[in-house]
Amino acid sequence: ACTCVSREVLTQSARVAWSALFFVAMCVAWLMRDFAKPLLEKIPWIAREAATMGMEDRWYGQQAVYRVSMGSFLFFMTMAGIMVGVKYTSDQRDRYLHHGNWLVKLGIWLLFTALPFLFPNNVVEAYAWLARAGSGLFLIIQMIILLDFVQTWNDTWVAAGEDDTQWLYALLGLTIAAYAGVLTTAGLMFHWFVPSGVEGGCALNVTFITLGLVATVVYALMSLHPASSQGSIFPAAMVSLYTMYLCFSAMESEPKEYACNGLGAQITAASGTTLALGMVATLASVVYAAFRAGSNTHLFTLDGSLDGGDGSPERAALLAADREETGAAGLDGLPPPCASDMARDYGGTDAPGTTGGASPAMDDFTPVAYNYAFFHTIFALASMYIAMLMTGWGEVEQDKERIDVGWASVWVKICAQWLTGLLYVWTLIAPALFPDRQFT
Repeated sequence: ACTCVSREVLTQSARVAWSALFFVAMCVAWLMRDFAKPLLEKIPWIAREAATMGMEDRWYGQQAVYRVSMGSFLFFMTMAGIMVGVKYTSDQRDRYLHHGNWLVKLGIWLLFTALPFLFPNNVVEAYAWLARAGSGLFLIIQMIILLDFVQTWNDTWVAAGEDDTQWLYALLGLTIAAYAGVLTTAGLMFHWFVPSGVEGGCALNVTFITLGLVATVVYALMSLHPASSQGSIFPAAMVSLYTMYLCFSAMESEPKEYACNGLGAQITAASGTTLALGMVATLASVVYAAFRAGSNTHLFTLDGSLDGGDGSPERAALLAADREETGAAGLDGLPPPCASDMARDYGGTDAPGTTGGASPAMDDFTPVAYNYAFFHTIFALASMYIAMLMTGWGEVEQDKERIDVGWASVWVKICAQWLTGLLYVWTLIAPALFPDRQFT
């Protein structure tokens, strides 16, 4: 039974296994950033440039992060290229490359991770600039996923509220809680990032906070306007809470030497365990964001299908017949592998409590649960984002005790805050501007 469960996790839930591998890649980048200098000093083309340009110790960590990130990027993009066109679970690439042979893939990933350390510095610097663009794209995809999730959540609970008003009361409670979170976050920002006695009064931070509060009111009013057919107060509240969180995170990323960052000194003075837990939480959030984005294939296809192609009548008929004859599929849409093993244990007959495997015809027409090429592309973009996260978007002056610190990080998050708001506003006004088009 234990063997069956472990095989189910590794073979069926490939998304979980890939996410675990990506988390390992991020941890390697984190460790290399802080402890890679003795290793890099032994690589001639890296040490030569450091000596010529008089680079500080932190430059070595930046180079290590770029190279680990580049290795993961190349690995996942290679997997994405290989997985292009995989539409059915009968494809050998599904079974042997996406869902199986994890030790082999781990070894290949290690080779890809080591490969960039052989590249000259100018190639790595070019990748760093490419990573900035790829990271921006990853953030935009995150925003789209968030907006879709919140809207779907709202529509689902509103539909359930037609039969049971408790769902509507729950939405109301969450809406009030979200706005309370917005006000609480704003209060904390005024307390920590607008300290008294600072020359100039921290006008930049005051502007960030004030504009965030004004935007919260605008989102609410627009969502309740009669012309906003897609508007609802709950999504507006959740978007407001998220954008205020981005504002808070932006000011938290301000350099600790900045007089208006009252929280920076407190974080620096925190225990090593607290700092480590905070960084692990940050890395875990990136893994989850990549996992969710890679799985939400339907948002990024032209016709709403998982593979972007039209389903044949034969395939639809076989799917309908298979649903009547077989049991539940696995976590990634594949039939549970242990069922076939149990059948062999019973002398070739079906195990008790099972309904048998899929029909031979269904072996050719069972669709994959999501687009594998898109899934790996998302992890490739997330690999780029990790390089920016670990280096403060390319700033050599990154603190060893923290990640995602520096003015570049501040402005990236502020831009992400306002871009999220603009995307939400677009979902409200687009149906009115284009009444002939369907927005779902």
